[in-house]
Amino acid sequence: MIKPKHDIAHVKETIADYFQKQVDVTVNLGRNKVLKFCGELSGIYPALFTVRPNDKSFLGKTSYSYAEVLCGSVKVKPAKKAEP
Repeated sequence: MIKPKHDIAHVKETIADYFQKQVDVTVNLGRNKVLKFCGELSGIYPALFTVRPNDKSFLGKTSYSYAEVLCGSVKVKPAKKAEP
């Protein structure tokens, strides 16, 4: 049996560290479709978190569960700093 590297509690702590900060989000939609965007992690809830994309044409927020991050279908990391 393969031992998991992380659990839900570790994922929640990691996501909580990014609260109200710019993050890069990568979502695996299946069938070789990948969505990448940058946004602000705007909400943390017991079962999910929300990200507000920086794209002006997108109105609203997107929400993802911690289980999606744990399974690898959603990846969240701090945004890269823009170099002058």
